[in-house]
Amino acid sequence: MAFWRKKLTKSIPSKTSETPPKHVAIIMDGNGRWAKQRGLPRTAGHAAGAETFRKIATHCKDRGIPYLTVYAFSTENWKRPEEEITSIMKLLEKYLMEAIEKMAQDKISLRFFGDLSPLSDRLRRLCEETQRISLTYQSEIQVNVCLNYGGRDEILRAARACALDCMRGKLDPDHFTEKDMAKHLYTSEIPDPDLVIRPSGEIRISNFLLWQSAYAEYYFTDVLWPDFDEGELDRILKAYQGRKRRFGGV
Repeated sequence: MAFWRKKLTKSIPSKTSETPPKHVAIIMDGNGRWAKQRGLPRTAGHAAGAETFRKIATHCKDRGIPYLTVYAFSTENWKRPEEEITSIMKLLEKYLMEAIEKMAQDKISLRFFGDLSPLSDRLRRLCEETQRISLTYQSEIQVNVCLNYGGRDEILRAARACALDCMRGKLDPDHFTEKDMAKHLYTSEIPDPDLVIRPSGEIRISNFLLWQSAYAEYYFTDVLWPDFDEGELDRILKAYQGRKRRFGGV
């Protein structure tokens, strides 16, 4: 599998650009395997992954990337052991409590994409407070945390909203467009991702930004998320800048 990825990288066109992507999306994968390799509980892997998230968000800001979207917890992750889910939610609470104190200073704003209704009242209030505070200052990067998120679920929700608009006479079903659909997505106010990164050696998108990533560039790396650092991101950004994006054209 690693050989296939190496060959794929070599086939990237040589045309380069100094312009970084406007929107990077990352599937934060490999926390559990990182912990297992070290004889640690999976919860330790999630704690290490949370620190990596902090570093990479700051590095994206420093590199002039205005949007970062990370896959933190999917609609399918509820199938995991209850202890692991509880640990993830506690880590998120801890991060948000710290972020609320520092967001304006760090010039990082936070948004949450997904259905927050199943979360605890405390965590849901923290998410809402974080988003409210993010609107009160000028940030250099918007970090979108996909929490209880699934790409298919997002598309279904948008389709239902469009169907209601048609029933109410706000939309003409015979002239229904992609723009009408996109208005009801969580990402309606930001550009689609230019680059989607998946660490951990897995080569799949796992129900992540299915609509938005139609023309995104993908990069798969064997590095587990807790070991993913600024240097790895820089290498990926360099590879991205060497790709020629045609968007279906010549």
